[in-house]
Amino acid sequence: MKIINKKALYNYHILEHIEAGIVLSGAEVKSIRSGRVDLGEGYVKILNGEAFLVNANIPRYQQTSDKEYDAQKSRKLLLHKDQINSLIGKTTGKGVTLVPVSLYEKNNRFKLEIGLGKSKKEFDRRKIIKERDHIRRIEQELRGKE
Repeated sequence: MKIINKKALYNYHILEHIEAGIVLSGAEVKSIRSGRVDLGEGYVKILNGEAFLVNANIPRYQQTSDKEYDAQKSRKLLLHKDQINSLIGKTTGKGVTLVPVSLYEKNNRFKLEIGLGKSKKEFDRRKIIKERDHIRRIEQELRGKE
């Protein structure tokens, strides 16, 4: 199962992909396995040499008794120190940000794919939509002739 952040792919040019582990509780893992996660508003922030996933929404699992659960709390990401230092160097002063691209399970552990994203301009988005429509029309015409 792979949960993709379509909003990040729409709003950013992804320049580089990095795989990171994520620290989760048992109830959060069950909630993710049931497909209840939203990475749309989330982003990655580096504080004191540690990476955190901020503002990602993982709702409370239905069968838990934890009433004081915060669905949008910051979750620690597991990265090597040299990876964090590299990300700090790449994001300082260059107009790029770290966005969560996808969340998936690998060897019974959840991994978060982080993208080094540069914001798209409005005309870039329109151009992509126009190209997609053009390709769709061509495919429809080819299907109609066969």
